[in-house]
Amino acid sequence: MKAVVLHEYGGPGKLKYEDVNDPVPGEGEVLVRQAATSVNPIDYKMRSGAAKEHFPVEFPGILGRDIAGIVRALGPGVDGIAVGDKVIALGFRSYAELVKAKDVALLPDGLDLVEAAALPLVTLTGEQLITRGTGIQPGQTVLVAGAVGGVGRSAVWTAKKAGATVIAGVKKKQVDEAKTIGADEVVALDDSSAMEKLGFVDAVASAVGGETAEMLLGKVKQGGVVGSVLGPPANTKMHPTVQVTPIMVVPDGEMLRALAEDVAAKRFAIPIDRMIPLKDAGKGQEAAEKGGIGKVLLLA
Repeated sequence: MKAVVLHEYGGPGKLKYEDVNDPVPGEGEVLVRQAATSVNPIDYKMRSGAAKEHFPVEFPGILGRDIAGIVRALGPGVDGIAVGDKVIALGFRSYAELVKAKDVALLPDGLDLVEAAALPLVTLTGEQLITRGTGIQPGQTVLVAGAVGGVGRSAVWTAKKAGATVIAGVKKKQVDEAKTIGADEVVALDDSSAMEKLGFVDAVASAVGGETAEMLLGKVKQGGVVGSVLGPPANTKMHPTVQVTPIMVVPDGEMLRALAEDVAAKRFAIPIDRMIPLKDAGKGQEAAEKGGIGKVLLLA
């Protein structure tokens, strides 16, 4: 099969489109012929070496987490899935024509298989940021930082489903866009006057880091919670009454199916900026790394 292979850390040009051996599904795994995958920030952080402390690449390596395609073969012990089924999943080594997967979800009716490649990592991360990270309860207020990104939009939707009051925290230039994603309120995190007026919240679900994440700790009530996908803010020890819960996403086929059904029903959406061939993964990562755009899909 063809795959995008990384032989050493570096820029987008280090991603090479090459022939590699076909993967063989093991116990509980299915082999998927990819329709598409997508670019996520962890992909280019792994490529550059920025994430090597926690996510080192074993060279030669294949990046990618999002799986969307048609089941080609079944490994031992697989139930409820048949060859020919359209599926999506969160996995590894997805920058390839063929990929092994566990915890797969059947594609819901009304959802395009290629467009579904935008969903697994960001929707599951956003959902788990709320459910595992904040544990928000009906009637409580949660601020979602980075709300217009894929993770943020998924977190906003999950918090609304849980019965919470949701504040979308974004940059000033994103305020108008944030008003369309279903939050109860929008606040510009880079507007000091707006932040001074913001009251205390029960929880923060954070998809941002740095000074913004540190500032938001001071906006959480005593006994409140911060869920973060980027680890604890640097000033966490200065806020001992706030519980900080780092989140690392785990596969969940059942929840992924539920989230995909919500997207199919147009209850929330993950914007897609462009679709390009898998062989151009380097160009896709370069565009995504600049930020400010929707998902970049790689067509396999």
